[in-house]
Amino acid sequence: MNALILVDIQNDFLPGGALPVPHGDEVVAVANRLLDRFPVIVATQDWHPENHGSFAANRGQQPGTMAELGGLPQVMWPNHCVQNTGGAAFAPGLNTARIQRVFPKGTGPEIDSYSGFFDNRRRKATGLGDYLTLKGVTHVFVLGLATDYCVKATAIDAQQLGFTTTLVLDGCRGVELNPGDCDRALEEMQRAGVRLVQSVDLATNR
Repeated sequence: MNALILVDIQNDFLPGGALPVPHGDEVVAVANRLLDRFPVIVATQDWHPENHGSFAANRGQQPGTMAELGGLPQVMWPNHCVQNTGGAAFAPGLNTARIQRVFPKGTGPEIDSYSGFFDNRRRKATGLGDYLTLKGVTHVFVLGLATDYCVKATAIDAQQLGFTTTLVLDGCRGVELNPGDCDRALEEMQRAGVRLVQSVDLATNR
């Protein structure tokens, strides 16, 4: 059984949002084109409290600098995807009617959660892995935002949990805080066993 995982396709990550991913809006059309090809479709959603420890403003830091959170190195981000705000909502063009379940992440102020499966210390699961297993899913396809953070972490965790994992390249865009971050993320995913494809390949290669 195949599943499509839509990672954080939310307003704050689109152009004009609080933490815009360059060309992030372009992933919406790719996601919508693929929805009819998958029996199981889930989405992850950044869902931060206002006092989240990754927010630069809460720590007296500048966005893009490094600090520590939960004992781990942490990028300081602009306030984004705050619970129950428009920025945390899914992109308006995304066909959310096809999403069978949404898995919030980053809900505790003390640790960030890039992966759709676990927090960054892997102490708390979101329930995504169990849900996919109960649905009989063996192969997941991942796309969304952003390549070099939440997409990378979600894809690697999926592979490590035993799901055959494929990244839909043209359905992802990256932050690129540092030049080459996306290329390094793709290399890291491939080393973990994640396969890379373009969406046009999925019609005949699934």
